[in-house]
Amino acid sequence: MQTLKRGLVATFLLFSPLVQADGLQDRLTAFFAEKLAGFSDEVNVTVRTPPNLYPTCDQPSFSVTGTTKLWGNVNVLARCANEKRYLQVAVQATGNYVVAAVPIARGSVLQTNSVTLKRGRLDQLPPRTMLEMNQAQDAVSLRDVAPGQPIQLSMLRQSWRVKAGQQVMVVANGDGFSINSEGKALNNAAVAQNARVRMSSGQVVSGTVDSDGNILINL
Repeated sequence: MQTLKRGLVATFLLFSPLVQADGLQDRLTAFFAEKLAGFSDEVNVTVRTPPNLYPTCDQPSFSVTGTTKLWGNVNVLARCANEKRYLQVAVQATGNYVVAAVPIARGSVLQTNSVTLKRGRLDQLPPRTMLEMNQAQDAVSLRDVAPGQPIQLSMLRQSWRVKAGQQVMVVANGDGFSINSEGKALNNAAVAQNARVRMSSGQVVSGTVDSDGNILINL
């Protein structure tokens, strides 16, 4: 009789919502840990969806829906064969992010020593906080930033590689040929941004700024 009771208890625990919740949470944690590799080395996931709405298979496949955000409150699509279940999860992620190392004045160009990395909860940071140091190199601050303050991408702009009124070289590339000609830039633009150029003929053309300050046009 005792053996039978123990067997019934074990069966109950195996299929209880608690055990299923733990299994689902572990799988989601592994899913987000893989997604966040390189940004976070410590990931914890809490499932906020009621257990009666969990997927019914043991090994559902997951995908993030509705956003590119991978921490904080995230919606996840869980698939089991033809079954789809939408889960609401809270993702805690810990990793490095970029902060001001010194006071940064509005309009100043950032250098390597202007910023440093700090470790903390990524899901508690302001939106679009910078995670890689190289994103700050040669960028221009759009506001005053205090030491230790997280650097958001919206606080910076890239340095202008081409400025309005500057003489620039326009390089037009086609199938088997390349034509170079000079013109005057009509707008400020950073590398990889679009610049409009007035040619000596008066024609206005548009192309992409390269690292040398040339305007590239593909014909």
